[in-house]
Amino acid sequence: MLNRDGEKLVDPQSGEFYPVVHGIPRFCDADNYSESFGFQWNLFNKTQLDVYSGTDHSEQRFYSETGWDPSDLSHYSVLEVGSGAGRFSEVFLRTTTGVLHSIDYSSAVDANHTNNAVYRDRLQLAQASIYEIPYLDNSFDRVFCLGVLQHTPSFEDSVTALIAKTKVGGEIVVDFYPINGWYTKFHSKYFLRPFSKRLPKPFLLRLIRLNISWMLLLFDTLCFLRVGFLTRFIPITDLRGFPKGLNSYQRREWAVMDTFDGLSPEFDNPQRVKDVARMFNRGGCEVTFAGLATYPAGCSTVVRAIKRSS
Repeated sequence: MLNRDGEKLVDPQSGEFYPVVHGIPRFCDADNYSESFGFQWNLFNKTQLDVYSGTDHSEQRFYSETGWDPSDLSHYSVLEVGSGAGRFSEVFLRTTTGVLHSIDYSSAVDANHTNNAVYRDRLQLAQASIYEIPYLDNSFDRVFCLGVLQHTPSFEDSVTALIAKTKVGGEIVVDFYPINGWYTKFHSKYFLRPFSKRLPKPFLLRLIRLNISWMLLLFDTLCFLRVGFLTRFIPITDLRGFPKGLNSYQRREWAVMDTFDGLSPEFDNPQRVKDVARMFNRGGCEVTFAGLATYPAGCSTVVRAIKRSS
């Protein structure tokens, strides 16, 4: 356990101090490989939130991927790893009465803190690495990690870290970018990433904004002509997975945000579903689902697993 000491947390065993900034304990250096996500989510801090977009896209995705019942979650200890700006934190806090423990490696925790201020008494935030989650092992009944694992240095080490914090009998849910075949990386994103991820983040964002209009037009034209497979050669995110009902401004902002999300991260490691399932098996888990979770706005590649042994 850590004791609060003014604006720091103190580990009584090691004597190590951790700063508390804006009410959030910081267990990692501010400069790390997730810098692009801190930049992204503090800029697009509300774009993906259902309460801002006027959709239920995030809620659909959360409950379709996890298969959880919100009434059950109110009674469980729950950990979110990789909160971003808090889109799924907001879903959990709005649809349950439970307490959510949530970490992110980037300064996106500040956006989450602001976006979910109304739930502050039930949201326990910390800035920390997935490899050094500041909770005891075997602490949580439910652990979810959505939109994160492909962006970590070691996919399997990240899975192992999630398993460690889950109680025996507890459930872990992750989603990730899938490898669907040899053509997965035959995509403009992967052609450009060796260069784009090294660009200053504000400059990359400006390039995307300057080019987003023609890319949107070309993407929509190719889909209208029923040659949507060619859109992989346009350096823009796949617009077909966006929530229905976005106005033109919102759709443009989602396109800019998701395109930046694809081109800027340090790591982008898609995986085969069977390989991720094996990672959980090696970690002492029983995989209960491995495949596509579908919902009205789209689908996600998901693995759910029950921890059977420590």
